[in-house]
Amino acid sequence: MIERSDTSETLSLSQVTNIEKPEYSEHDKALWLDACYKIEEAGYGATVSQAFAINSSDILQRLGLDSVLKLADMVSLAAIKADKKTAERLSIECLKITIRFENDTSLANTWLTLMEQVIKLAPESAFLVLNRMDYLLYHLSLSHLEGWLLTGLRAGASDPKKRFSYFSFEDSQAQKWLEHAAGSMSFSDISRETKAYLGALWNIHLPVREKHIHASGERVRRSGFGLGLITVPSSFPGYQGDIAHQLYRAALAHIGAHITYSGTSFSVDQLKPLQIALISLIEDARVEHLAIQDFPGLQDLWKPFHIAKARGAQTANQLFVRLARALADPNYDDTNPWVCKAKQLFYDHKDEWNDSFISRKIGGLLANDLGQMRIQFNAKTYVVDPPYRDDNMGLWDVEDQDTSESTQADELLSNVDIDEMDNSEPDTREETNEIDENNATPISLVEEDGIPVARYHEYDYMTEQSRPEWTTIVEHSPILGPVHLIDDILQKQAYMVNRIKSLMSSTKISQPQKVRRQLEGEFLDIDACITATISRRSGEEVDARVYARSERKHRDLSIQVLIDVSESTNDKVVDSNECVLEIERQATALLAHAISGLGDPFAIGAFSSNKRDDVHYYRIKDFHKPYDHLAKARLAGLQASGSTRMGAAIRHAAQDLKKQHNHRRLLLVVTDGEPADIDVSDPHYLIEDARRAIHELAMDGINVLCVGLDSGVSHDLTRIFGKRNLVMIDSLERFPEKLPSLYFRLTT
Repeated sequence: MIERSDTSETLSLSQVTNIEKPEYSEHDKALWLDACYKIEEAGYGATVSQAFAINSSDILQRLGLDSVLKLADMVSLAAIKADKKTAERLSIECLKITIRFENDTSLANTWLTLMEQVIKLAPESAFLVLNRMDYLLYHLSLSHLEGWLLTGLRAGASDPKKRFSYFSFEDSQAQKWLEHAAGSMSFSDISRETKAYLGALWNIHLPVREKHIHASGERVRRSGFGLGLITVPSSFPGYQGDIAHQLYRAALAHIGAHITYSGTSFSVDQLKPLQIALISLIEDARVEHLAIQDFPGLQDLWKPFHIAKARGAQTANQLFVRLARALADPNYDDTNPWVCKAKQLFYDHKDEWNDSFISRKIGGLLANDLGQMRIQFNAKTYVVDPPYRDDNMGLWDVEDQDTSESTQADELLSNVDIDEMDNSEPDTREETNEIDENNATPISLVEEDGIPVARYHEYDYMTEQSRPEWTTIVEHSPILGPVHLIDDILQKQAYMVNRIKSLMSSTKISQPQKVRRQLEGEFLDIDACITATISRRSGEEVDARVYARSERKHRDLSIQVLIDVSESTNDKVVDSNECVLEIERQATALLAHAISGLGDPFAIGAFSSNKRDDVHYYRIKDFHKPYDHLAKARLAGLQASGSTRMGAAIRHAAQDLKKQHNHRRLLLVVTDGEPADIDVSDPHYLIEDARRAIHELAMDGINVLCVGLDSGVSHDLTRIFGKRNLVMIDSLERFPEKLPSLYFRLTT
């Protein structure tokens, strides 16, 4: 292959076509030459036409004429939509891909199709993708590359700056998705298991969240704890399969040891970064030994990650790794005098391991020795090793320090992302204090027009994968409307209120209970049959009550109503003068009044959206709050705006429902149409995500039903909810008519 960088001269097309070429038919050669001349005559520049002519001749032999002609079209497309260097690079990379996938030409053609999508949808980023192709294919298979590219295209949507930031890796999300696509185990894959493991081992039930994606410095690569929260990396790059699984377990077991044995936080005082790092390292070893005394099996969990060797340059980081192994493994021998002295000091004070002060004492002495040895230590690039150990920030009390003092310890602590510490703290508002960390990542950044409270994954049907932390829920304070608006609805619809309440009260939704020893029933009562048989054989009078039946004797149901308040709910209902939102408000008011009278726990929420980073959520009524004047005022004040990102709203509404311990838990979605948002062009994307969200909730034992308001707009609600779980109404009068069918489905 001849590239432009291989020669300082620009070859003419006639010179290129005289270069010795592989054998192919005269017909194919003629069409190939025709494509070469067209590109040359198009005026894209000599470098573009030369790159195509040189590289496509080999591609013609390997892939065939159709692929070459497709490449020619793509070169023209790249030159027009992107620039000349992108068009030139495309030909070069195409030949490299052809050689890479020489044994499977279909993969090379698939690559061409992928690049065509990138050039069409993200022309400003096409060169970045082509320029990094070797790096991308080193980490990703072609199918995984497709997933990573689609993630970037969806993330940027119609914003070229966002796309450029992603494909240039300026956006830290890009590396995260790369690792995710490469198959590195993600914490979200095992979050439930690790949470249970932490609780079983240490009886610790703190929320466990992924590290904030924008955490600064190297701390994003290590776990952490503090502020009533445990944080872990979204993945450990380079660790896959069972090893990654064990690493997450080791990390949580280590943090549990700190929480159990470390006691009060250390004071920073005037300590230097080197002293802080060494005291933390000794404390790591101390709590691990105490933990192993109680749970000997933990040694087998932690020991495999200590792989330091007694050799290498005597840098601070290298000595720290060797010391960590020396303190964790009594059988490890090191030739370095400082490491040997540290190990001797640590084990000589074995009787004092129960007091955390010994860590400060030994760490201080060892730091002084390193200082005298003139060993340099860079706090900003220091990463705790082995990887299961935490960033140690949870050991130190930094709140009471005088911020005006310019101590060297501040240099180390400058690596702490203050925003991340704030964001890691669970939201102190009662409503969102316990969002399920298995499905949501909480945030507490306060914005003027709302509070982001959680991030949720979103499913992409094209890649058949979920993207962690893809959508952000922003909770807004509902606008208060006139309470009399709701009271007027109840007064005008008094007959309907009574009818709905009667229908609901007559339906028993609970765990069926067996009523035994009946004269008639659905099945035999085995115990009664045995007793009757014994009586008959012993000549006693036989009790004929040998049947049993199942009865639902009470109500055991919790309901979360989720109202769609997107802009489309301003549309009129078919054959009515009322808009969709007004019908939704009336139906919800009737339902809420009836449920409140029956005493069933229920909540009401509303949603709309403005792209994936701003899914609006309004809390009208929470489960533990009464249905009072405030709740009615919030319901009366609902206004329609924005789009309909239904999947994210369903996942968020379900978090409160999951905490209810009823036999049946129902999420009732009231909407006028299918999901959509302004940053999504694929009409099937949000439909499949909402459908996936409902399937996820079914695994948690939550029923999702939908009341669809017919506004005359085409929709695909049946695809999302299923025909059995959807009822369509075009007027309020039909709501009581349809309500029994919903309740019947909950009892079958």
